[in-house]
Amino acid sequence: MIDNPIVNRAIDYILSHKNDDIRLEDVADFCGLSKFYFSRLFKSETGESVYAFIKRVKIEESAWRLKVEKSRTITDVGIDFGYSSSNYSTLFRSYFKTNPVTFRRKIVEQSVKHPFFHIPLQKLETFEECSKHVTVETLPDFFVLYERFIGNYHNLSDNWCSFCEKYHKYVSDSTTFIESTFNDPSITDTDTCLYDICMTAHKDCPAENTMTLSGGKFAVYHYKGKPEGIYAAYQSVFCVWLENTGNRIDDRRSFDIYRKIDSETMYFEIDICIPLL
Repeated sequence: MIDNPIVNRAIDYILSHKNDDIRLEDVADFCGLSKFYFSRLFKSETGESVYAFIKRVKIEESAWRLKVEKSRTITDVGIDFGYSSSNYSTLFRSYFKTNPVTFRRKIVEQSVKHPFFHIPLQKLETFEECSKHVTVETLPDFFVLYERFIGNYHNLSDNWCSFCEKYHKYVSDSTTFIESTFNDPSITDTDTCLYDICMTAHKDCPAENTMTLSGGKFAVYHYKGKPEGIYAAYQSVFCVWLENTGNRIDDRRSFDIYRKIDSETMYFEIDICIPLL
């Protein structure tokens, strides 16, 4: 868990400026620290240098955009993240061991391989099947108490148990539990995924680790089933629904709203919320 508030502020800053040419000095200045002290603090909390984290965020986000924005050219996606055409191809190959053209051609096939459960290959839903589960909605802002993690989504269950036990005094009948994810595990290494586990809180909550999840226009996939099917639902939206509707994703966070959990049968009802322009 990343519990240092300065590092969490730095991560939020990096994520909100991933399309900019940000440097270590920019993030350190934002946090009000010397770059030398901040560098040590950031790496001790995340396991990555600031430079490596910024580089990874930018290249992985660009790869995800290649996946979900198929109508856009590779050059235009690279430019969005500050890369010239030749530089982008070179950097992309050094990170993903393939070029952007091949990556885009094969990513849907790679996306159906479940990264967490040892089960046969998933089959993406057709557009008609996926559309039965998706509504486009305007969601409110959510003021939440949260904890942030870098690691494998497979550890979510244990992290949720610890989180709920730690903050049980803030839970009421109106509490909503939300999971905010930053990475697509078909692209990001499963052990370096960034995610927040959250629950709604009152604005006067005394805890320091609070924030607001921005609402607005979202594609909401109303998922009902076992945990192992959630990944395929996400990928059906990414690879099928978006392309066929012409909708594009904006820079707000995706998140899951937990509506029902049966811990005995492991039956879940979750709203998978994907932000749209």
